[in-house]
This record gives sequence, structure tokens and C-alpha cells, in this order.
Amino acid sequence: MKTVQKLSQHQLDFFDTFGYLAFPGLFNDCINKIIEEFEDIWVKSGRTHDKINRSALIQFPDQSKYLSSLLDDHRIHDIASSICGEDFNYFTGSGNYYVGDTSWHSDGYNQRPVKSIKLAFYLDPVTKNSGALRVIPGSHRNKESFGDLLESHLTSDIFGMTGDQIPAVALESNPGDVLVFNHRIKHSSWGGSDARRMFTMNFTERYPNHLIADLKDFLSGEARFFLDRMHGTEMIKTATLERMHHLEQVRENDTHMADVVKELKKTMKEPANG
Repeated sequence: MKTVQKLSQHQLDFFDTFGYLAFPGLFNDCINKIIEEFEDIWVKSGRTHDKINRSALIQFPDQSKYLSSLLDDHRIHDIASSICGEDFNYFTGSGNYYVGDTSWHSDGYNQRPVKSIKLAFYLDPVTKNSGALRVIPGSHRNKESFGDLLESHLTSDIFGMTGDQIPAVALESNPGDVLVFNHRIKHSSWGGSDARRMFTMNFTERYPNHLIADLKDFLSGEARFFLDRMHGTEMIKTATLERMHHLEQVRENDTHMADVVKELKKTMKEPANG
């Protein structure tokens, strides 16, 4: 079993500057169990993947006792605490079957007032031209000229290029690897299969008191997935005291989500799909 322990200052500086890190083989010792749990959740959901459109299940790790326990694994804990602080928040994650290309985007470039990261487990081998995550290093640094220039161009035109021609780093990976990136970073994938599997876990710094309204607003936005609360049953039911510490701020501020869902259901026939 590989270990992370605390990230080095070099790793933290790299992440702050470029917006991503890769940990090859970090979960090689248990990747078969992770894949087994991934498939089991999809079977129990009753959903099938049509291989035409992306299929996503939100609150995904939270549905499995085992996947929930990854939050307790020191390898995940060490990454999250190194980047987001010892009081980091866990926000849930998604399980996905991706199809084909994913165009350039950020996961909320101007909507995250605290440091916010995604840990991604790709459950199939992916290369540059078969669906690997591509990132534009440094594009997470909003309110700086480079990041803001990309934000304006990549939401309107692509410099006369196709998306796969944009200069970027392709984070090729195999099952067992873990990729970590800032939610603001510009990312995409190209040439992937019609059923490549990935699941994520999302973390942030703890919100300071003066930004609690921003936290509540973010949680209201997550209600589009028809989530009455942010965390799933298994995540809560099997939580240790340590894990609960990383759930408590979200749970103290997500009790309004059920009311938001009720309002959304008046105009939405089904939940958002990612």
C-alpha cells in the first residue's frame, strides 16, 4: 500500500500554482473493491447507461459503507487536509459513465469563495486520446489575467481550434491512480469511449463565519439534483467521530435543501444530471 502522509511544500506549491496533482497507484491495493462497489451502486440504482449520454449518480460514495470509509482512509484524509486544512469539509461526490468528448469548462470558476477540490478515481485506463482528463495549468487562478482571459474565451470561442487542440496537460491514468484538481481549473477530455467510469469526492476549506451565506447559497444550488440533504445515509450511519467533524459544517447549513427541492420540482420533471 502506498502512503501519502502530509503533502510536501513542493507539492502544495505545485498545486497552488498549477491547480492539480496526480498520485499514480495510490489505491492499487483496493481498486478491485472500489470497482465492485461502483458497479453494485449502479445495479441497486435501477439505472442503466445508454452509451449515448453521460449518466451520473450524485451522492455516490455516500451510498456505500465501503466507499464512505474512504473518507477515513489516511491517504484521502492526508490529501484533503494538506490542501484544505485540518477542518476540511466533505461535500459528497458523483459516480459517472462518460460518453465521448467533454468540452472545456470549470466546476464553478467564479462561484467558490474558499479553496475547493475534487478527487477523481478513473476506473478504466485512459490516455490523452481516449478520455484522459486534460487540464490547463494555472487556469484555476481567477481574478488573475491568465485565468480570466481563458474564462472569457473558452466560454465563447476556442481560438479557431477544435477543443482537443488547446494546449493542455493530459493526465493519463490507470485504475488505482488518484487525480486531484482545483474545481476552478479548466478541464476537458477527448476521444473517450462510450462507457468510461469515474467517481469523485469533493472537499473544501471550512467556511469562515462571514461566508456562511455563500455556503448556504451553494447548497441551494445542489438541490437541483433533488437532494434533501447533502450527505447520504451510509456516510452518516457509519461515520466515526473524526468523519463527522468533516461533515458537520455542511450538515449545520443544509437543512433548507428539502424546501428548495420542493420548489424546483414544480418546474423540473427530473433532477439535473451533473
